Amino acid sequence: MWPVHTWLPDAHVEAPTGGSVVLAAIALKLGGYSFLRFAMPIAPDASHYLSGFMITLSLIAVVYIALVALVQKDMKKLIAYSSISHMGFVTLGFFLFNPLGLEGAVVQMISHGFISSAMFLSVGVLYDRMHSRQIADYGGVANTMPVFAAFAVLFAMANAGLPGTSGFVGEFMVILGAIQVNFWYAVLASTTLIFGAAYTLWMVKRVYYGEVANHHVAELTDINRREFLILALLAILVLGFGLYPQPITEMTHASVQQLLEHLAISKLPAL
Repeated sequence: MWPVHTWLPDAHVEAPTGGSVVLAAIALKLGGYSFLRFAMPIAPDASHYLSGFMITLSLIAVVYIALVALVQKDMKKLIAYSSISHMGFVTLGFFLFNPLGLEGAVVQMISHGFISSAMFLSVGVLYDRMHSRQIADYGGVANTMPVFAAFAVLFAMANAGLPGTSGFVGEFMVILGAIQVNFWYAVLASTTLIFGAAYTLWMVKRVYYGEVANHHVAELTDINRREFLILALLAILVLGFGLYPQPITEMTHASVQQLLEHLAISKLPAL
């Protein structure tokens, strides 16, 4: 969460690809899970009292950190800042205290685990071949690695919230939940669809399209079977939950309703 987010981009840059995947897909979600499992049920009155503060921090993360991602030159740093912006949706959804917001936040947590893992693996594929994460060192990768570029662009579009991918579902549910609470919350949150598309397309254009930038890119070889299998599995999950998210929402619905009832009871004045 902003403003205690500054460790994350540096941690991703220093970590190997596997470390970044574990950090993005699992470690980041432990904080979100702790809100649902511990903070909100154990301290419901404090959750209500501080909800405005938490929503403010979440909206700052969604808008400001997306702008920070726009100016990054390192692919891993760009994806790391993107993760902070998207996780702002998770905390925003939690503190709206309505079913759409909470269920959307859970869907966003699961979806972000798939998408961010896939994007860090894509950077890892390029880094293994070029030993560089700088956007300026690439260009025209789709000409020499067409199969890999198809996967990478799919994950980038999912990260930007393209409808039909899991990245759209959670964010859209949280935005709908925010409208029920305050229209301007929803307006600020929806700016991520603009800024997310901006920094994602900026990276995609410079890394994967255009003319081949240098002789190193021209010598790149496409992904092997092992890399194809991992990326294909993640692509199936991203598209599957984007087109049919009902298994997640059905599984979480009862728990979300129970938590909201607990929070609503705690808000009632003592007799």
